[in-house]
Amino acid sequence: MTIQQLRYALSIADCGSMNEAAKQLFISQPGLSETIKELETEIGLQIFLRSNRGIVITPEGEEFLGYARQVTEQFGLLSSKYIEKKTKEKFSVSMQHYTFAVKAFVETVKAVGMEEYEFAVHETTTYDVIENVRNFKSEIGVIYLNHFNEKVMTKIIRENGLEFVDLFCCDTFVYLWSGHPLAKQKKIAMAELDEYPCLSFDQGKYRSLYLAEEMKSDYEYKRLIKANDRATLLNLMVGLNAYTLCSGMICEELNGTDYIAIPLVESEQMRLGYVKRKGSKISHIGERYIAELEKYKEA
Repeated sequence: MTIQQLRYALSIADCGSMNEAAKQLFISQPGLSETIKELETEIGLQIFLRSNRGIVITPEGEEFLGYARQVTEQFGLLSSKYIEKKTKEKFSVSMQHYTFAVKAFVETVKAVGMEEYEFAVHETTTYDVIENVRNFKSEIGVIYLNHFNEKVMTKIIRENGLEFVDLFCCDTFVYLWSGHPLAKQKKIAMAELDEYPCLSFDQGKYRSLYLAEEMKSDYEYKRLIKANDRATLLNLMVGLNAYTLCSGMICEELNGTDYIAIPLVESEQMRLGYVKRKGSKISHIGERYIAELEKYKEA
């Protein structure tokens, strides 16, 4: 087993395609396929299932790739420090679509500077937040729990060798643009929202209601639109008088001043926090990021 073989396997997993990985690695597809077959034979398990529609990672392969990612990252650190004579430390965070979490990341980068560090931020689906932390792609993953999803989410977190750490609780707010017909109200009830489209972040193939990023995911919405990025949702708010449900913590510096959060009459509490690998020690940059997140307790 070599570092190159591990890197090849990780590239295939990240690309989701043998052909695409071969292009990015500048090698032939048959050569890449043969290298992976040799690796699978050596370790005695099948990492990928191959078909005409592409590749699928096996459950055993998922576990192997998690360790492989850790090994290659550690080798990269060793190589940088002792061979390339570079000492850049890496920090990565994954999150559901929260502007306050992005703002905390921005402040962390500003505070520590980029000369000696390499940063990554992944604003993505709930499933991928957990996967990224489990597979060592991110050190921290920002998510929420509430009364509806807590049992299922806690089980998923535990089964993936992670733990959830509470940051703070907040109520449910309606997030809409300032020109919305309901924007002048002090509070908004769910019944008043029925004639307007509700916006939800698309969770991809993992569409369980328990993985939804928005509160009241089990509500029977008359109009529902799914999108996969925050900029699109903001455009839909303006174009269709649409809305979404949120924590109420909005960042005007990132999203502008054209959007507001109004308390929901049927509010439910959400516990915002982060997941990390169980028993692991948070890095000093991670602790700095968590400190930035905790500043929102007062909000």
